[in-house]
Amino acid sequence: MYCDYHTHTPLCLHASGTPQEYVQSAVRAGLREYGISDHAPMPSEPFDDWRMKQADMPAYLDWLAEARELAAPHGLTVRTALECDWFPGIEPWIEHLRSLHGWDYLIGSVHYLGEKEEFDNPYKMDFWNRTAVEDAWTQYWERYRDMAASGLFQIMGHADLIKKFGFRPAGDLRPYYEPALEAIRESGACLELNTAGWRNKCAEQYPDAQFLNMAAEMGIPLTISSDAHKPEDVGRDFEQAAELARQAGFRHLATFNAGRMELFPLPGA
Repeated sequence: MYCDYHTHTPLCLHASGTPQEYVQSAVRAGLREYGISDHAPMPSEPFDDWRMKQADMPAYLDWLAEARELAAPHGLTVRTALECDWFPGIEPWIEHLRSLHGWDYLIGSVHYLGEKEEFDNPYKMDFWNRTAVEDAWTQYWERYRDMAASGLFQIMGHADLIKKFGFRPAGDLRPYYEPALEAIRESGACLELNTAGWRNKCAEQYPDAQFLNMAAEMGIPLTISSDAHKPEDVGRDFEQAAELARQAGFRHLATFNAGRMELFPLPGA
């Protein structure tokens, strides 16, 4: 049985479904834990059109409470979280978000470069028309390394999201990966194997097999997640992801409760 810790709600404005539909999907998928981790608000608003606003937080807490109530008769554990975007200097805001609720974990993600450049938005592909792939990758991985080094997050979200549209530098990618992996290991955070990449143009999980192999060699913990934005994607492609994890050398997956991580055996390992 798996835990799916990266899922969303309609409050982020680009997801669909009710608490009941998500819980039912998690039960059908045979999950042991269903984690809700919608896109966290940002300090300045309006910021973008695909995240919760600050005023939505009470409604989000109500959504979490309803999901827990619906899940209880099925023996399904619901975990509560936020997916937080990383920017230089964002640390005080993350601490503020942490104080709003007794979250089980926080996911750290990088969706923006520069001041406010969206590199993974299909409606803003002009970024890739005016940005060299090597420059984007360099900035992305520097930002990802700094996010991991902050120690503010339990889970490192979709590590190589920068490849979403298939743009990669030529040659060995290890120099991009190694500093970020060192920071993840030093922080004690968990890496996410995110199946959503199979549903995007890159047609590959996040992160790639090389990154997974390096993480396993370094003893970094792992969790598998769907990044579901609709109920039917909860737990999607987990057996395929688990096989990749086993091939990389992982033997356990991580679970979270009130910020504390524990490991359980990876099924089939």
